[in-house]
Amino acid sequence: MSGTITDVPGLLVGHAEDTDALTGCTVIVLEKPAVCGVDVRGSAPGTRETDLLDPVNMVDSVHAICLSGGSAYGLDAASGVMEYLEEKGMGLDVGFGIVPIVPAAVLFDLSVGNPRVRPSREMGYRAASQASSEQVPEGNVGAGTGASVGKLNGFSQAMKSGIGSSSRKLPNGLVIGAVVAVNAVGHVKDPETGEILAGPRNEAGAIVDSIELMQKHAFSLTPPGTNTTIGVVASNAVITKAEAKKIAQMAHNGLAQTIWPIHTMFDGDTLFALGTGQVAASVDLIGTLSAEVLAEAVVRAVRAAKPAGGLPAHESISK
Repeated sequence: MSGTITDVPGLLVGHAEDTDALTGCTVIVLEKPAVCGVDVRGSAPGTRETDLLDPVNMVDSVHAICLSGGSAYGLDAASGVMEYLEEKGMGLDVGFGIVPIVPAAVLFDLSVGNPRVRPSREMGYRAASQASSEQVPEGNVGAGTGASVGKLNGFSQAMKSGIGSSSRKLPNGLVIGAVVAVNAVGHVKDPETGEILAGPRNEAGAIVDSIELMQKHAFSLTPPGTNTTIGVVASNAVITKAEAKKIAQMAHNGLAQTIWPIHTMFDGDTLFALGTGQVAASVDLIGTLSAEVLAEAVVRAVRAAKPAGGLPAHESISK
């Protein structure tokens, strides 16, 4: 067990990034098509192919998922993932060729690094081609390269975040994993201790509680749509498309345990849920554990982040 989402059999993860411009993307490639659902809770999302995942619609499985920086520009990275999968013969057979199904979600990282450089088709292709079953690198990589949190006191007083992953295996063989790029307007706390790990800072550089700033500024320092936490929870369970959506809904509880505030008008929080179809398990069990594993991944994303773009990280504040 690597302790990351690649412990779920059949899942491969690849990162690609521009460490100078501070942006990147993360691709989850399925060795075989997997059932997928999605739940969007934030009010400023940037997504692709999420309507397809509605349980009433026809296609019930996907070939990859793309998580990207770059705001809406970053959705272009999914086209590169499609190109790679087509070359590998992975996609939905439509009679005249194949169409890879690649849902995507983006986060806003234009405030960190070079806003003129965004994840491109080439970057998506590169991330997909590098996807492997090895332990997922965390921190300032992939979609977490330009991620930040704690922007309620202005971008200059924010902190660096990143991408994190976690997993859990049960005695019956059920494996649940999560990967998440944490880019919230609010602060991130450890759900076990209540400690604020990263968040908005005051003029002295100390972390302050987001609620206090909300009452003081009423979000006036943060433009809408400039945040968003995006991620994937996955298991090797046998589930339907409707059950996948329910699991995605329940998994959002993991964000609520660790990020405050969450699901605001300033975030576009989006979670995908995958089931690869090997183990029988109840939806309630999968959803509950998905929330716990996702919460662990959020904490790991913040703890693994390194200072970048003029922003300090947890490791530098906590020392």
